Amino acid sequence: MRQIKYSQALSEGIVQAMERDPSIFMTGIAVDYPSGIFGSTVEATRRFPKRVFDAPAMENALTGIAVAAAAAGKRPIIVHPRNDFMFLAFDNMINLAAKWRYMYGGNAGQAPIVVRAVIGKGWGQGASHSQSLQAPLAHFPGLSVVMPAFPRDAKGLMLSALRHTGPVVVLEHRALYDTTGDVPEEPILTPLGKAAVVREGKDITIVATSFMAVEALHAAEELAKEGMEAEIVDLRSIRPLDEETVLRSVKKTGRLIVADTSWELCGVASEIAALAAEKGFEYLKAPVRRIAMANCPAPVSQPLEKAFYPTATTIAKAAMSMMGKFTGHFGNIDREDTFKGPY
Repeated sequence: MRQIKYSQALSEGIVQAMERDPSIFMTGIAVDYPSGIFGSTVEATRRFPKRVFDAPAMENALTGIAVAAAAAGKRPIIVHPRNDFMFLAFDNMINLAAKWRYMYGGNAGQAPIVVRAVIGKGWGQGASHSQSLQAPLAHFPGLSVVMPAFPRDAKGLMLSALRHTGPVVVLEHRALYDTTGDVPEEPILTPLGKAAVVREGKDITIVATSFMAVEALHAAEELAKEGMEAEIVDLRSIRPLDEETVLRSVKKTGRLIVADTSWELCGVASEIAALAAEKGFEYLKAPVRRIAMANCPAPVSQPLEKAFYPTATTIAKAAMSMMGKFTGHFGNIDREDTFKGPY
């Protein structure tokens, strides 16, 4: 199978969906710029110039317009260059799009909108451009929230989102766009609500979201050198949540680390920890460990950023500690971040 970048996989999924369905259009800040949201909208802009167009900074109104268009039979894709901008759209996303089918009993059409949003990290982007909003979004019934970590799922989940009957938020971590992986040329869908075991193991389960799944795989490679086999579960979908895959892995290994791209308190890591405590307590050999961002807003200083974000080293040391192994000799295994920004 050929290997392509995450950004190319997203682009291919969008283009294939637009070829199949003429009701799809895409709008948002900078979608038709030459840079094309890390290159992910360039081909769609070239192929469908009348269906891909820039939008002013009016996030909430744009979402309301998208819901109206969806109810009238269109399939809008809204793109936010940083997911932090979605705070301005929460009213129409949560009180309109998420509740549309329920409030009207299915008698006013559907609201099949797809909201793409980028999670920022590093490059001194600071507190208001580096948040990761999966937890507040997934709190509300009616919204589906997915976080593809690998190119194949970037394409597959986008294809599924663009066939879903309700609103779907696709959160894309900016550190993933240049990563590569096997991606089929055919439009093969990745189902919503299904996690993936991306590495088999017997000693410890690491459940991860988005970019932390990549970091977890890197950590697992290093842990294998220490004789420890970690099983990595890429959550992929936050709502719907695949409880079965998580619990099956916890039953297999008896130990659980959850690594998320946001904060611990009221977050996805806490939700998975609660799931293990409530439905898998008899399997656990040790307390669940959560790995998340430091409990403060994101700093701008590069040295402080290094302390703020958890990495493969953070995960590996937590796993070694949980297994009762010495971590003092475990050096820094993290790869260099070469991102230069902004979009």
